[in-house]
Amino acid sequence: MPGKEFWNNRYGASEYAYGVEPNVFFRQELEKLSPGKLLLPAEGEGRNAVYAATRGWKVTCFDQSEMGRKKALQLAAEKGVEIDYRIASIDDFDTNEHFDAIGLVYVHLPSPLRSSFHNYMVELLNPDGRIILEAFSKEQLGRTSGGPQDLQLLYSIDELEDDFNELEDLSIEELEVDLMEGPFHEGKAMVLRLIANK
Repeated sequence: MPGKEFWNNRYGASEYAYGVEPNVFFRQELEKLSPGKLLLPAEGEGRNAVYAATRGWKVTCFDQSEMGRKKALQLAAEKGVEIDYRIASIDDFDTNEHFDAIGLVYVHLPSPLRSSFHNYMVELLNPDGRIILEAFSKEQLGRTSGGPQDLQLLYSIDELEDDFNELEDLSIEELEVDLMEGPFHEGKAMVLRLIANK
């Protein structure tokens, strides 16, 4: 799993690695909800956080990359919104807050960490809160359109069903999409899309 140095290097360029527009699925699902408190783990350069803030959400997000945070706050300033962006890794993020929605957009983790982190996200949801997740499926292995080239960091429907089995109205879909999210997410890709409610 790439560490802080990898992400600081990727986010250190002037160009936004994954663009400045929100992930399409995240945007579609967020538009169905009334604004409240939103958590975005591993938020990188802030495209989803800033979009959500422009829609009236109170956004908390985190990432291990200081360069990602810098560019996210720059993007937020350009859009005239505020986001609460913290420096933390998946391992050490901790909060007493609860959230009305949690967006997991391309947060790829090895198996034991993935399961425990997803369980923690369920704990942080308010009653009636919603998880919105998009990630690369195991079928993405070998494609050049984005994502880790490590089967252990790619997801299956079964894994996600197990992780979120406490939630209601669980919907998971595997499909091929045309990614146009900056230079590192471009082309036909196999993704999983999940929504579930507490």
